[in-house]
Amino acid sequence: MFNTLMQMPLFRGVSYHQLSEVLGRHPFHFLKYTDNQTVISAGDLCTHLSTVVSGKVRMVIGSNDNKVRVSQTLEAPEPIAPDFFFGKTTSYPATVTADGTCGIMQIEKNDFIKIINSDSIFLFNYLNMLSMNAQLSTEGVLALTSGDLKKRIAYWIISLTQLNARDITMECRQRDLYSVFGVQRQSLTSALNEMKQAGILDYTPTRIDITDRRLLIDLLES
Repeated sequence: MFNTLMQMPLFRGVSYHQLSEVLGRHPFHFLKYTDNQTVISAGDLCTHLSTVVSGKVRMVIGSNDNKVRVSQTLEAPEPIAPDFFFGKTTSYPATVTADGTCGIMQIEKNDFIKIINSDSIFLFNYLNMLSMNAQLSTEGVLALTSGDLKKRIAYWIISLTQLNARDITMECRQRDLYSVFGVQRQSLTSALNEMKQAGILDYTPTRIDITDRRLLIDLLES
């Protein structure tokens, strides 16, 4: 478990001794979930920093009318929606369920604040994680100015998924995507075909499967 914790974004670069001290001073809650058990429901208040420490979970975010659903798999050691721990909106945007048996570690918000204030390494790790997400958003917005529909699709999916997410799927009828992106059917089909030929995704009339999220980021940066 120590090896797993030291791979977490918050604890990268810390020594075994430093982590032992943190575990001794602050309560860490370790929870077990069985397959398909709900870990978090969309709209739940984000009162704890939750991290997958064993196994994996499936995270699903959907539009209010449920016409668009984006799902992703998070594997240990991966935090769950850390961007929503602080800020104006502090409720989870997605429902998270166990994909097989999994373990979740929780750190209460006040204890988390004490931890990042106790050593600059913890603070820098958290700030770096937030900065990476913010910078990626900036790159995505700038990419939209090119008018390239492939980049718009890439940015849309990246914005709804986490950095290390796997098995990303977007469930949506193509005719609904025409409205989302404000394009004609032929333009969307052409963009999806080009992305498929590049090995970025595969698709059906109601579903888009992402081969590798990093390929979407490469597309934005190209």
